[in-house]
Amino acid sequence: MDATDRWREILKLREDELPLDEAAMLIGAHANPYLDVAAQLRRLDDVAARLGDGDTDRVCRMLFGTLGLRGDTQTYDDPRNSYLDQVLNRRLGIPISLSVLLIEVGRRCGAMLEGVGLPGHFLVRDRSSPTLLIDPFSGGRRIDRAGCEELLRAVAGPEATLGPEMLERTGPRATLARMLTNLDRSFGRREDRRSLAWVTRLRIAIPGCPVRDRLELARRAASLGWHDQAADLLQEVAGRPGLGAETAERLRRRSLTLRASLN
Repeated sequence: MDATDRWREILKLREDELPLDEAAMLIGAHANPYLDVAAQLRRLDDVAARLGDGDTDRVCRMLFGTLGLRGDTQTYDDPRNSYLDQVLNRRLGIPISLSVLLIEVGRRCGAMLEGVGLPGHFLVRDRSSPTLLIDPFSGGRRIDRAGCEELLRAVAGPEATLGPEMLERTGPRATLARMLTNLDRSFGRREDRRSLAWVTRLRIAIPGCPVRDRLELARRAASLGWHDQAADLLQEVAGRPGLGAETAERLRRRSLTLRASLN
């Protein structure tokens, strides 16, 4: 089974069954078709085996102390920062990739960790201490609500307000969608259409994305000449409850126009 087929298979699983580590590694396998995903997952097994059973503090010390993982402040936009194998090789990453490594090594060691998709900065929560969050980009620094507000205002402006929904758990599908959105922006800035194509394929396969994201993907698919897929996306959005009859009809007409262009 190739990497794309495996990705689609994984994304059909229930949220609590979805292997975040393998799915994230599969993103890297699309950038490097020779990547051995199973071998990369064994690297995570080996790191966890060095710890055995461990709490969050020990896992953080291993990743950010012993292994020296750190945030890439110099070349933040480098696509390699989104590929877990490259993060392990280079010891550099962005908040979300470092968070995924922390969550998945922690899971192997018995630490109950979950992602928190703060706007502009991904964090990790230890469910045994829910009021404190971990910032992997800053070496595993613990931050409280005031620290989260500071991070938010750094990216959204001094008037930004931290709402409770911003600190809710971010599940595997949403985490993967955010990783791909980062890559989409990076490749877009580089005008790398070849890479944008595989990123778009992976994003389309993620179910349950917000309407805005699905419409964006429909536009992207059409721009790549994938009119059938673009039409499917528009039909899917048109069938969503609460969309509004006028909007739904407009999307259906646009879908029919795209399909007609194939004849």
